[in-house]
Amino acid sequence: MRLAILSDTHSYFHPDLPLVLKGVDLILHAGDVGTPDILDELEKIAPLKAVWGNIDGQNVKHRTEEHFKINIDGCKIWMTHIGGHPKKWAADIYEGLMAETPDIFICGHSHILRIERVKQFYNMLYLNPGACGTHGWHKHKTVVLLTLENGKAIQADVVHLDEGMRE
Repeated sequence: MRLAILSDTHSYFHPDLPLVLKGVDLILHAGDVGTPDILDELEKIAPLKAVWGNIDGQNVKHRTEEHFKINIDGCKIWMTHIGGHPKKWAADIYEGLMAETPDIFICGHSHILRIERVKQFYNMLYLNPGACGTHGWHKHKTVVLLTLENGKAIQADVVHLDEGMRE
């Protein structure tokens, strides 16, 4: 199973996304979508699950969730927008992780690409895909392509948009 994970589009649909996301099984958007047309465009490429972020209005919130949890072949995934990070979790996230630790925790918000194992939570994979929109202070627009096999994350590829991906 190949997952595409992105966040913080802030109403910008990068022209390379159709090529970059071609062939993925599921797209996960970790919030700050911006406008519903971003959801529409992503749904044309592959099935989509998204959470809303702090900039999203009701037009996005009614199509998304605050927290999204899924089990894919025994791999438990939890996605939300504001999650913090392993040294400083968001207020309600730490308790949630203690109560029910996923195999993969995905969040956005910071615009900082970060992928790491968290030993405190049984080697849980923490994943923030950075941002792929134009709004914010990030220098690179990124998407993470994550491969799952037999319920385990076996490979994470970071795609830097704006680096000649178009055919």
